[in-house]
Amino acid sequence: MSSTPEPMAIPQRVDLLNCADEPIHLPGSIQPHGALFFLDSDGAVEGWSANADTRLDLALALGRNYEQLGLPASVAELVHETFDTMHDGGAAPLVAAVVIGASEYDCVVHAHKGRVIVEFEAREESTDAVALFAIKAHSSIERLRRQKSIDGLLRTAVRQVREFTGFDRVMAYRFRSDDSGDVVAEARGDELVPYVGQRYPAGDIPQQARRLYVLNTLRMIADMTYDAVPLLGAPGAPALDMSFSVLRSVSPIHVEYLQNMGVAASMSVSIVINGRLWGLIACHHMSPKRVPYSIRMAADVLAQVIGSTVQSIESNDQAALAERNAKVRTSLVESLLLEEDPLEALVKHGEELMASSQSQAMVVCQFGRVVCLGIDQDAGERIVASLPGEANDLLLRHGVHDWPEQDRDTLGKWVGVLGLPFDPPSGGWCLLLRTEQVEHVAWGGKPEKSEQVGPMGARLTPRGSFDAWHETVRGCAHPWEDGILTHARLTLGELMRVSNARRAQTETTRAQLLAMLGHDLRDPLHSINMAGMVLEKTDGTNNKGTLGRRIQSSSNRMQRMIGQVLDMSRIDRGLNLGVALDAVDLAPLVEDMVEEARLAYPTIVYDLHTIGPAFVQADDARLGQVLSNLLSNARHHGEPNQPIKIRLTVNDGMAEVCVSNAGAPIPPEAEATLFNPYKRSSLNNPRNRTGMGLGLYIAQQIVREHQGEIVYHHENGRVIFTVKLPLAPRQAAQP
Repeated sequence: MSSTPEPMAIPQRVDLLNCADEPIHLPGSIQPHGALFFLDSDGAVEGWSANADTRLDLALALGRNYEQLGLPASVAELVHETFDTMHDGGAAPLVAAVVIGASEYDCVVHAHKGRVIVEFEAREESTDAVALFAIKAHSSIERLRRQKSIDGLLRTAVRQVREFTGFDRVMAYRFRSDDSGDVVAEARGDELVPYVGQRYPAGDIPQQARRLYVLNTLRMIADMTYDAVPLLGAPGAPALDMSFSVLRSVSPIHVEYLQNMGVAASMSVSIVINGRLWGLIACHHMSPKRVPYSIRMAADVLAQVIGSTVQSIESNDQAALAERNAKVRTSLVESLLLEEDPLEALVKHGEELMASSQSQAMVVCQFGRVVCLGIDQDAGERIVASLPGEANDLLLRHGVHDWPEQDRDTLGKWVGVLGLPFDPPSGGWCLLLRTEQVEHVAWGGKPEKSEQVGPMGARLTPRGSFDAWHETVRGCAHPWEDGILTHARLTLGELMRVSNARRAQTETTRAQLLAMLGHDLRDPLHSINMAGMVLEKTDGTNNKGTLGRRIQSSSNRMQRMIGQVLDMSRIDRGLNLGVALDAVDLAPLVEDMVEEARLAYPTIVYDLHTIGPAFVQADDARLGQVLSNLLSNARHHGEPNQPIKIRLTVNDGMAEVCVSNAGAPIPPEAEATLFNPYKRSSLNNPRNRTGMGLGLYIAQQIVREHQGEIVYHHENGRVIFTVKLPLAPRQAAQP
């Protein structure tokens, strides 16, 4: 080993392109308010700071054992203990107060990567004064433990740290999931501009700096104008890793950054939770300032107390949130088991679901029906149209970039989606929506840095102005939090279990209905059989006419029931009903259906009024099925001796057929399930004993396949069902 030391390697020049790669843990220099030397794993001197000869008065020489350096006894003891406790090349710091010449030092000894680093940090305060500061610091810990909220904890922390350190400004940063940081609490001198409420971009703390903040939770810069003292070592010796050193020189970029804020001295204490940098206590002073090592360690202990208290508060908050969310799920499941329509149950608990997911709107859909809360219908339907065809797990969209490209221009402000596919076979979704942040953030200067000429030449210089600069965050919603996603997965599991149970119940009901259908078919078939036998033996014309009508009525009823079952089977299998579209004039079709009803039920008054022609692209047989169902419903449910009114009109490019009967409004709970199959209100209805609750459901499917809609309303004492169909292009173009 050469006996003549040389300056150790220093980091490469840093510019705009490589600042994120700056090796800040290998600065090759220290701050000048102290001195150090370092030893290899055998205890031999490997190097020292250039000021060690004048500050320490030691017999330093490359390769010399530490026992031959003339160290104070207390320091030699620390070094010896560090070697004894070294494990995997590292050892925790040990501290002793020493006097060298006329100066007092805090001597800090630690081991890292097989080297022992001995640092002497000059201290201005006396030992007695430091003890008083330490007492103040430790008395602050109990005050922090009593805090019940994170905001209260951090407000107390910055006041306490400022009180026992004397810094002009003490701030508490809290980092977000994107690593940007908010100043959430501040204690400062009255003459300083407040920074509380400002956010600082993630790029203000590069990743290598975040790593060091986690490894070494406390860092101090005593004087921003310092001239770094280089390290000396053997020629070609590897750079000294100073990740845990108290005198480590800091990045020139960071020094410029703080100088632009008018800061002359700083100290930062990391708040680390579960190995992640959760926050920082940042201390600024407008003139040079040294804080004794023991006081800094008290602040570090304070930060650890903050971290454990934050973790406890967050755990309690998460437990309370989990309990509230469990109650929401329980209540929702109870409603789903009682309600016929799942969408109605979801809407009933919509406010609770939005509150528990911190969303601003909700859209639910099933069987093509869409219900919206907090968002207009058109926007909700566009969102539903963008959903994937098959999904069995949560659908997450945090921003515009997560959406199909063709849908991005139509989103408006609804860019965040948490989707729960509770019943995939029926297209059942519960969508919780978050708006684009459009959040005016008080950035501490512009988030991007700029290259300009600074004290170190053309290089990356941090922002010179820290007036609040407002940026509107667009295109991204607030990310869905882990706790909310956990709740959503549990809710989805409950919804799918209920949907599966409902589906099983429906299958059971369908089997019962088919059995009932088989039973009900026996009677009309038996009547047909008996009538045929009688016809063979009867000569009277009148009897033949009566029996013929009975045969026709029974056959029609049997055919209608079988047709409904077959249609329902096609819909269940996801098949269309099979409409053959052609130009059809609704006027004669409606007239024919009404005339057929008059012949079958001569005692009922059918009040028909049509405006024709009204040509639509339609399957006349299927539309006849729809009209027959509406006339049948009006006949079965209308008040006796009151006319059934049928109106055909043309409005705004649409043909509208209204069928109405006198009667009370349909109750809201029944209205919600009018177009559902197998309704309880339809089964065993005394006025329509053979009804299965399929008619309106099938009618709605037919009308939808014609690009139309069927709706119900009540007006002037009448129950009104309206079928709306688009006019054929030629007629729609006419005035």
